[in-house]
Amino acid sequence: MRHFALVIALGILPAFSVGLRAQTPQSVSQKVAIIDIQRAIAQSNDGQQAAKEIQTRFGPKRAELEKAQQEITALEEQLRTQQTTLSDDARNRLLRTRDDKTRAFTRANEDATAEWQQAEQDAINVIGRKMINVITDYSQKSGFGLVVDVSSPQTPVLYADETLNITDKIIELYNQTTAKPAASGSAPAAPAAATPAATGTSPAPAGSAPPASTP
Repeated sequence: MRHFALVIALGILPAFSVGLRAQTPQSVSQKVAIIDIQRAIAQSNDGQQAAKEIQTRFGPKRAELEKAQQEITALEEQLRTQQTTLSDDARNRLLRTRDDKTRAFTRANEDATAEWQQAEQDAINVIGRKMINVITDYSQKSGFGLVVDVSSPQTPVLYADETLNITDKIIELYNQTTAKPAASGSAPAAPAAATPAATGTSPAPAGSAPPASTP
C-alpha cells in the first residue's frame, strides 16, 4: 500500500477546461490556446507554498508510520532468523504481535492518506478557483475563444503547437495577481528574477513525500 504522498505535481488535480462564452455568435473568436493546469497550479507560488505546508503538517504522521513499519520489519526479521530456535509459544506471540502491528499500520496509513489527499484537494480547489479567473481575464484580453487543458485525460489532445501554450504566462500572471503587497517602510525589493516565459524554463515542482510500502 502506498504511503501518503503529496502529488502537487499534484496528482489528484481536477480537470479544468476553460471555454469563454461570447456575447453573440458573431463575436466568437477563432483563437485557441492550451494550458497544463496541473503544472500551472503546482508551480505557482501558492501551489509550492501549499506543498510545503502540507509536507510540514503531515511530517510527524509520516515519521510515526515509518517507525511502525520499521518495527514490523524487525519482527519479520526476527521470525526469519530465529525460526529454528524459537519455541512454538514464542513464535506464535511474535506472529500475533506482527499481525496486530500490521493491521494498525494499515489503518493508520489509510487514514493518513485520506487526510493528506483531502488537504491537498482543498488547496488545489482554492488555487484553481483563483487561477480560472486569471485564465479567463487573460484569454478575453488576448482574444482567445477557447482554452483547452491538455493535462486532463478527459480532454486528450493529439497535437498542439507549443506556441499555443499559455501555461508559463498564466503562472506569471497568477503570481503577480496574488502577490502580497510589500509592507510600508520596507526596503526596496530586489530586482525580480526572469520569469519562466522569458527563460524558457519552468520552476521545479514542490517535492513529494517518499512512498512507503506496506510490509
